[in-house]
Amino acid sequence: MVQALIAGVLVSIACAVAGTFVVLRGMAFIGDALAHGVLPGIAVSILVGFPGIVGAAIGAAFMIGGITLITRRSRLSSDTAIALLFVGMLSLGVAIVSRSNSFSGDLTRILFGEILGISITSIIIQLITTVIIAATAIICARPFMLLSFDPEQAEVAGFSARLYHNVMLFMVAATVIVSFQTVGTLLVFGLLIAPAGAGALLARRIETMMAWATGFGIISMYLGLLISYHFNLAAGAAITLVTVVIFFIVFIIQNLRTRQIVRPEGTING
Repeated sequence: MVQALIAGVLVSIACAVAGTFVVLRGMAFIGDALAHGVLPGIAVSILVGFPGIVGAAIGAAFMIGGITLITRRSRLSSDTAIALLFVGMLSLGVAIVSRSNSFSGDLTRILFGEILGISITSIIIQLITTVIIAATAIICARPFMLLSFDPEQAEVAGFSARLYHNVMLFMVAATVIVSFQTVGTLLVFGLLIAPAGAGALLARRIETMMAWATGFGIISMYLGLLISYHFNLAAGAAITLVTVVIFFIVFIIQNLRTRQIVRPEGTING
């Protein structure tokens, strides 16, 4: 449980940093596509005896390369390219899994993670990746901020919108690739979106939003592990469910506060 909590905290930090830009840039769809698109790479790696993280990296690289190629060489929008590769990669992954008779246990681990069985090696890999992701966000803070609100302004300021967009994509991909070992491909998407979404409701600055997202993620990890232990539930699912519940709690509180602020103004104006 202690190792699971340590790994969970690292995942929360990585997802908070990457998720902040996913939410600000409206990249939730590509985050979802990456989380599911790595499935065939993981499946093939496990079948041939390689670590799943290798296949996840190859699958993510194929997704990003395919999206870039289709967008540049055709008149199709990036959303269309993402949707095509998302459906194609997910279908390929399911097809590969369906051909193996002894894949059920591995499939559960891929989809929902194995946070309670996380190894020290995986924690070290998660730590290194989290440091790289945080360093990337710090180094590219200004172009990322401009890109999140106005890509044209980023170009005017002397930053290549295409270059930093690709850097942002690789940052999100790295988060998905490493975090799937802890919470699985299906649940890592929830950690990317829910804490950052709750942070966006409370913060007006990117740094504050990341701090809120990190805090919500860590709280979700702790409460999710407690709930899974006491109620005998799947740890990854419990953690992600807590993140979504926290988001809606913040959403409801913010709406109630907004109504309380608006009502007196309406009375005065009347």
